[in-house]
Amino acid sequence: MTTGPARPEGIARSGLPGPFAVGAYARGLRDFLRQRPRVQVFGEVWNLRVARTRVFFELRDRDGALPCAMWRERFDALRLPEGALADGTQLVVAGGPDYYPGSPAASPGFAFDVTAVRIAGEGDLLAQLAELRRKLDAEGLFEPQKVLGRPALPHTIGVVTGEQGKARDDVLAGLRRRGWAGRLVWAFAPVQDRRAAPAITRALQDLAALDDVDVVIVARGGGSLADLFAFCDETLCRTVALLRVPVIASVGHHTDRTLLDDVAAFSASTPTHAAEAAVALDVGEARRDTRATAAALARHGRRAVVERARHLARMGRVPGEHLARSRRALHQQLRELRAAATRRVALERAATTTRAEVLRRKAAAGAGAEADARRRALDGLALALTAHDPRRVLERGYAIVDDRHGKLVTSAARARETGALRVTFSDASVDARIEE
Repeated sequence: MTTGPARPEGIARSGLPGPFAVGAYARGLRDFLRQRPRVQVFGEVWNLRVARTRVFFELRDRDGALPCAMWRERFDALRLPEGALADGTQLVVAGGPDYYPGSPAASPGFAFDVTAVRIAGEGDLLAQLAELRRKLDAEGLFEPQKVLGRPALPHTIGVVTGEQGKARDDVLAGLRRRGWAGRLVWAFAPVQDRRAAPAITRALQDLAALDDVDVVIVARGGGSLADLFAFCDETLCRTVALLRVPVIASVGHHTDRTLLDDVAAFSASTPTHAAEAAVALDVGEARRDTRATAAALARHGRRAVVERARHLARMGRVPGEHLARSRRALHQQLRELRAAATRRVALERAATTTRAEVLRRKAAAGAGAEADARRRALDGLALALTAHDPRRVLERGYAIVDDRHGKLVTSAARARETGALRVTFSDASVDARIEE
């Protein structure tokens, strides 16, 4: 028969009974708790977990929390609709305290042993959360972050997350996937419990105070809504709404929605997604596109140079061909001009010969007796013309009177009417005025 270790002596002058073996005390504690009166307790369900033999959850309200456990067969016998029991549901349970004493291979545990359940409706905490969401929305605090510009390729990114959480590695993986090689500024803070919200608020304020930070990521992995409740803190949400830098929220999984997601500039489904949203430009893809564009431009450039060279070669042949055509045309025109000149000279020579013959004959005809008679007739005509020349009349003492504009004045009445006259003598003209 196996016996336990020998009982050691107790603490001197303690005055307390014992010492007792831990197993015996744990069993006594279990029996003591099971003897407590059975009661009904109400609160909100959080952290629901259905195992093979037991269903575990917590009941919470403003002042405390109580871990609960229910046998799976009792839970299945309730035949609750799917989704009826979820985080935030208000529940009334019947039962009493229980304690599992544990063993060398298993930890002890306390739970409220649930024997009956009644769903009472939406929990008070969820109602408070909905009211706070409406309040912040009415104050316009969901909009300021949405209008902040986010650079496609930030130089510095701030990250608020738990130091040991998986979200940190997911953020790094997302940034590596983008090919981003900028600067990261970490601000580690608790992301669950009553200390989380104030610590996250201070971390965000510290990062926003750095001039180099272009965008801030707040990241936390999955969990129940109770685990994420710190991200619904009113002070935290108001602080984020007034920050100068855009905040990308990545809290929980796809279906989780905290108030921080509503206030932030962008709500990402996972920390990896948040990193990709912070760096909108895929640097690796941009490099590949740039290389492909450069290669295409190089090919295009080479093709353009070849085409240009061919075009210049064709254009280089054009002047020679044009010159040859012009030379042939000029030679043809020269031959035609020579032929035309030869024909014209022959024609002019024949015409000149004819005119010379006519003139010769006229000259021969004019050299006879008729020439003297014609000369005498011409001399008579010249004497007659000289006799009728007005100047000859003026030389005999006559004068010509006009109105200074070349119109002759032939009467005294006309002279009086004109007044200003011009009198022309044989040697000159003088102006005159009628005074009577």
